[in-house]
Amino acid sequence: MKVGIVKKLVAIVAASAIAIGMVGCGNSTKGNKENTSSNASALQAIKSKGKLVIGTSADYPPYEFHKEIDGKDKIVGFDIDIAQEIANDLGVELEVKDMAFDGLLVALQSDKIDMVFAGMTPTDERKQNADFSDIYYNATHRFVLRSGDEAGITKMEDLKGKKIGVQKGSIQEGIAKDNFDAANIKSLDKVTDLILDLKNNKVDAVLAEQPVAKINVEKNEGIAIADKLEITDPNGGSAVAMKKGSADLLEQVNKTIKRLKDEDKINQFVVDINKLVD
Repeated sequence: MKVGIVKKLVAIVAASAIAIGMVGCGNSTKGNKENTSSNASALQAIKSKGKLVIGTSADYPPYEFHKEIDGKDKIVGFDIDIAQEIANDLGVELEVKDMAFDGLLVALQSDKIDMVFAGMTPTDERKQNADFSDIYYNATHRFVLRSGDEAGITKMEDLKGKKIGVQKGSIQEGIAKDNFDAANIKSLDKVTDLILDLKNNKVDAVLAEQPVAKINVEKNEGIAIADKLEITDPNGGSAVAMKKGSADLLEQVNKTIKRLKDEDKINQFVVDINKLVD
């Protein structure tokens, strides 16, 4: 009789253990599914919605800028051309959102955009908050001054005590902070506003990437590039920023960049877009 009771108790305990185990497995599976869902593939998410949303600061020709085409305002630039190629390779549409440069990575982290295309340099600080593609374009940096003032500028020391204008949050702002007193640096959201300040004697020089400096000089009378002073990009050029952990998307973007480089399309994009700059 005792043996029978013991057997029954063993059977009950075993059944309970199996049931608990099954529940545990069920919860684990559910948890894994939820975890997989919360960390869903960035690439698949874009394909599912059928749209690649990029953030940019469209005041930076020839990278990105506003242009009236067929009576409609459009954001164009060779960054946009590259983004379109990525969208094409993904089989989705491209949507471009214009915002302040220093708010782009915040928008990326809050899922308002899928990528940042803004001639952005992948500094160590930025890499803490985003994944970056391979470099797609290299450019040096130049100072733009009022015509006549540029002649005597051959080294950084020649600009000491001058008011230097830079785009807020840009690599040029970092270069300026490394070389000039904070009191002599003026940071604004848009390069176009800095050029206006230069022409109105509110700053003495504007630091920008060479293609941007060149186009602004061509568009505006009374300013010139200090062509005897060239600053090399300490971080290696421009790259696409994506949210941390976007390994599959990063791989696809790098494939497109490699293809465009192999076909020499990026340089052609730069040549072609310069024809659209007024």
